Amino acid sequence: MTISVSPDSLPALVLNADYRPLSYFPLSLWSWQDAIKAVFLDRVNIVAEYEHAVSSPSFSMRVPSVVCLKAYVKPSRHPAFTRFNVFLRDRFQCQYCGAREELTFDHVVPRRCGGATTWENVVAACSPCNLRKGGMMPSQARMWPTQTPFQPTVHDLHNNGRLFPPNHLHESWMDYLYWDVELEP
Repeated sequence: MTISVSPDSLPALVLNADYRPLSYFPLSLWSWQDAIKAVFLDRVNIVAEYEHAVSSPSFSMRVPSVVCLKAYVKPSRHPAFTRFNVFLRDRFQCQYCGAREELTFDHVVPRRCGGATTWENVVAACSPCNLRKGGMMPSQARMWPTQTPFQPTVHDLHNNGRLFPPNHLHESWMDYLYWDVELEP
């Protein structure tokens, strides 16, 4: 799974006031128009620029490629329980067979048996596995998820998001991505 980013659209990487991306997946990007608007509203500092410039009759400026918020945005500690975030937690693969196509989600303890729609009971599953398991308990279906479902932190989702980089990463972004990756000796 990759997020499609067109280099021709000149997106700007958005950093929090601590110079870390607001989000890794999807990568926090703004259109060049939104980045310029934020500059004029004095909400961001320009950190890096593209060679391309935009002009009006009385003004010209280079398009920002990296902007940093002036005010720190405290990240949420608990991500929203959404289908996308379940897939991201489970690395976009079926928790029963490892397939990456036709993903849906499965209640480990079926709803008919009292299973709730919560982080701790829902996993990503491909359609064939979901149909095969049906409304059965894991022991009845002889199907157990590869990892026990859990409520992830934002940090967990960011770490998983790094595994799915966009198809395009501008060279000016590289100094601000993956700062907390262990360096080779």
